[in-house]
Amino acid sequence: MDQQGYGYKRRVVGAHYGTMDFIAQRVTGVIMAVYTVVLLVGFLFMGELNYENWRNLFAFTCLGLPVGQMLATVAFLSVIWHAWVGVRDIWMDYVRADGLRLFLQVLTLLWLLGTVAFFAKILWSL
Repeated sequence: MDQQGYGYKRRVVGAHYGTMDFIAQRVTGVIMAVYTVVLLVGFLFMGELNYENWRNLFAFTCLGLPVGQMLATVAFLSVIWHAWVGVRDIWMDYVRADGLRLFLQVLTLLWLLGTVAFFAKILWSL
């Protein structure tokens, strides 16, 4: 207890005290929700579900810009960032051994970077 009897004083130093992570989770969640609605509208107007129509959905351009690819990329990067914040917090909350926690965080980062590379190869090689 401190001298006034209010409880323990907590030193506020270090990383990840939550505000930016909270905002990032909410912003990326909104981006993913909006993109889901855009995809659903695209499916409604797509007609028959086949490879050509699916490809055209992502190859949609407006004023020479690959809008479909850009929207998919923003949504996918939002998923990656959302996943990183969530999984990192899980490792920080439940894995007490520092070495193991660092190992799991590095593995998570490598896996997420690998999925970004795979995504870029698939979507941008249309």
